[in-house]
Amino acid sequence: MILPEYYHDTNLPMAEVDGIDFDIALKNHLLFTKVDEQLVVALSEHRLIESSNYLNKLSLDAQVMILDEISYERLYNRYLETKTDREIASMKDEKHEDDINEDELSLDEFLRTSSDILTSEESAPIIKFVNALFYQAVKKKVSDIHIETHESKGEVRFRSDGVLYKNADMDRKVIDLVISRIKVVSNLDISEKRLPQDGRTQVRIAGENVDVRVSVLPTFYGERVVMRILMQGDQIPPLVELGFNEVMISRFEKVLQSSHGIILVTGPTGSGKTTTLHSFLQYVATPEKNIITVEDPVEYKATNINQIQVNEKVGLSFASALRSILRQDPDTIMIGEIRDEETAQIAVRAALTGHLVFSTLHTNSAAATLTRLSDMGIEPFLISSSLLGILAQRLVRKLCPACKQEDETAESYVKEYGLPDDVVIYKPLGCSKCGYNGYSGREALGELLIMDDGLRNLLKTSTNEIDIRNYSVKAGLKTIPMQLKEILIAGETSLDEAIRIGLHESN
Repeated sequence: MILPEYYHDTNLPMAEVDGIDFDIALKNHLLFTKVDEQLVVALSEHRLIESSNYLNKLSLDAQVMILDEISYERLYNRYLETKTDREIASMKDEKHEDDINEDELSLDEFLRTSSDILTSEESAPIIKFVNALFYQAVKKKVSDIHIETHESKGEVRFRSDGVLYKNADMDRKVIDLVISRIKVVSNLDISEKRLPQDGRTQVRIAGENVDVRVSVLPTFYGERVVMRILMQGDQIPPLVELGFNEVMISRFEKVLQSSHGIILVTGPTGSGKTTTLHSFLQYVATPEKNIITVEDPVEYKATNINQIQVNEKVGLSFASALRSILRQDPDTIMIGEIRDEETAQIAVRAALTGHLVFSTLHTNSAAATLTRLSDMGIEPFLISSSLLGILAQRLVRKLCPACKQEDETAESYVKEYGLPDDVVIYKPLGCSKCGYNGYSGREALGELLIMDDGLRNLLKTSTNEIDIRNYSVKAGLKTIPMQLKEILIAGETSLDEAIRIGLHESN
């Protein structure tokens, strides 16, 4: 008997029934769950006819109820995730070269990009494989997918916590088909294999939209693809979740209360600069402020700010976009990156005329940023009057506490890196808790250089990086290498990881 009211519970567990095919039941939108330990058949009002027809063919002693739309979607997505997990597991044993051919890759299959990729039940194996790549990447929270072509095989690698690791090997015939599939869903020219191509696509996984930036590059043995998983606006972490300590967070909050000036975030690629900038933007964003960003690309889609995508092909550069932004009555401006003198000059002018400006630079330290701005043609007196602060940051992988072990080899290098003689250094081992890579999570390190009167006086006579760093350290600044030594001594990371991040850089 079907209950007249709609049942609401977004946390219903998935249940399987012996003798009933999992895939066929899912295809007919007939779901099973448990309420108070009792087996229940869950139906959707919109799929009532087809699911009821299939239910009538079953001799099943269970109560039937109609779920409201939200509850049904949540339960349905749990079924889809389980189905996809099983497909991924079975793919490891399949020989794709035996069951994939060009005929299966029809245009109709390629154009199915608007539907949820987890629901493509009758897709060709190659499409299922690409779908599985996206699904795995999102589930493992990787930032980039690399697909590379070598002489005799292909390889898929994921970047997680800033480091690449191998995910799968593929046959040469298969990798060409995979790249062709990715080109089609990204609206790229499938026949062009001699020139680099850039595109973008959007996939839908378990009800969530995921934007993917695609870059295809021809190499000696064939094409390679790098896909960047772009974040959604609701994934922007607040200041307290960026990974910095409480003292650093309070200093952020103080400098962000300014109504005008420039705040710069620096560091190498993959150090979390864009995430930090967007977190800053969300901190200062209020309904009465007009916030405009110019980015290349737009990596976080935020609903409460206006975002401009750079397009060099049509002449929309950082500099030209900035000139237009200043005529849009902005309160706060975010520039994805200061790349040239013209952009730097406009940013300084905007800060001096009452705007709060956020941006990034590729420098290794906060002190080096002042030298870089001077080299870009910005006069020292303009730097001292417009700049509020500079944050140089890094993301350091933390050792898994469950499996880390002492590294006696690394301890023989303590004098070389200025560490105490009795320090105990640890190395990664790998266990089930950390996915067998030896690391678990990342910690943010940052050196925040605040423009004060002493630094302004120094800039009148020198923009030398060493002079600026020496003054800042005397004023209490902890440099990145200093902080790396502290967490290394505390046993939170390995010597290899500290060196990779910048332990060798001068203090």
